[in-house]
Amino acid sequence: MSFFDTIVNINNAVNDFVWVKIGLVLLIGTGILTTIITKFFQVTHIKEWWMATIGGMFKKGNKVRKKGDKGSVSQFQALCTALAATIGTGNIAGVSSAICVGGPGAVFWMWIAAFFGMMTNFSENILGIYYRRKNKEGEWSGGAMYYLKDGLGSYKGCKQIGGVLAVIFSICAILASFGIGNMGQINKIVINVEDAFFTRLGVDLGYVFGEVKLTSLIIGIVLMIIGGLIILGGLQRIAAVAEKVVPFMAVAYVLGCIIILCVHINQIGAIFASIFKFAFGVKAVVGGATGIAIKTVITQGCKRGVFSNEAGLGSSVMVHSASNVKEPVHQGMWGIFEVFADTFVVCTMTAVVVLSSGSIDLTTGLVKEGVSDATLVANAFGNVFGPVGNMFVAAAILLFAFTTVLGWSHYGSKSFEYLFGLKATKFYRVFFVLMIVSGALMTSSIAWDISDTFNGMMMVPNLIGVISLSPMVIKITKNYIDRNIRHIDTEPVLSFDPDIQAETAKALKEE
Repeated sequence: MSFFDTIVNINNAVNDFVWVKIGLVLLIGTGILTTIITKFFQVTHIKEWWMATIGGMFKKGNKVRKKGDKGSVSQFQALCTALAATIGTGNIAGVSSAICVGGPGAVFWMWIAAFFGMMTNFSENILGIYYRRKNKEGEWSGGAMYYLKDGLGSYKGCKQIGGVLAVIFSICAILASFGIGNMGQINKIVINVEDAFFTRLGVDLGYVFGEVKLTSLIIGIVLMIIGGLIILGGLQRIAAVAEKVVPFMAVAYVLGCIIILCVHINQIGAIFASIFKFAFGVKAVVGGATGIAIKTVITQGCKRGVFSNEAGLGSSVMVHSASNVKEPVHQGMWGIFEVFADTFVVCTMTAVVVLSSGSIDLTTGLVKEGVSDATLVANAFGNVFGPVGNMFVAAAILLFAFTTVLGWSHYGSKSFEYLFGLKATKFYRVFFVLMIVSGALMTSSIAWDISDTFNGMMMVPNLIGVISLSPMVIKITKNYIDRNIRHIDTEPVLSFDPDIQAETAKALKEE
């Protein structure tokens, strides 16, 4: 047995335990819990969170894009950086993979996971802002490791448990940053760029170091250099790039999907019918084709949904915590919008494109012979736009995946800071940048599977923290609603730290 075979076997065993046996139950359970305790906030207060987030950008004198001090970023920059990390290959290749493995019904479970995931993300962001603090350089530091240590750890007899879970989360987040945030994304960039700009044009530069494609090495080195110039500049530079790139790439991709949707407008009814029809499995058909069990449909939908929007991982909290916002609930509402934009908009658009491509039999729910999930979306665009369509998807994956790498470099950096101190983050960033090349040279399946496993491993301690601190989520949310919606005169609940609480409350009154 080869070294890689051993890695695959170990990874499969861990992945099955973390995701199938405990992960999905914990994930959906936490989403249901946070939805209930906030009284279905994502539905009952839809106008509130919409106007406080993206809708607020169109209000005169809005504070959404107002720049913060040196140690923070604007609310919009925090969202764009979080979306940069979440809108990645999961929105294109991940959705394709979910449908190919789990059938059209997997999309339904993506939606279910996202609906409840909105409130998981809301709760994570609230706790992230409430338990954050400033480091020696005056930058905000927050995330699951802090609310595990200072939140869960504040309960009687839970100090050591909170501390241990914080360390476990940080280690898993660092490992995940090299999986979901680096190798998996870079690998998909290389596959699609090679296919669109080299293979289809008949360009073959040959191999180096045995079986390594020269094109893969060149693309990896170029991405490493560009990534280094941005990542080594810290959060301020990453946020500045994300603020400009993310809105452009998301709008361009959705517009492309809408055009394809219009071309196949007569299939819309059949597409959505297949999503609901096969939500509980695909039956076997004659001719030897096997069906898809409901367990596979649910697992694929939820896994790929979380891989895409990251609700429940505790990852995006680390950048949301750097926002210049004062109200924890304000950043919580950005968390709701983040999941909405990622899954209900971008992922749904991809699903419609995939299901309209003719590669999936809408009658049986099964993938047609010879279809590859890796290039399915590119082929769907190519069928409508010709060679330009394939290049457009390759460019979209390049932007989506590369900005994900930028966002995750910050997550890993903050986790590294928690474990080893602020000065050590320089070493992490340099190593992270160098690892970009290795992602370009890895096989797709290994990179993707490892990413899945690391997701689950960091999800578990984070969700334990969110569940245990649900009373604090209730308290902060109720306090915000009382003051801002019911207009009850009461003291705001803004931070666990007395000094930060006093300073922020004073600033809030002066606004």
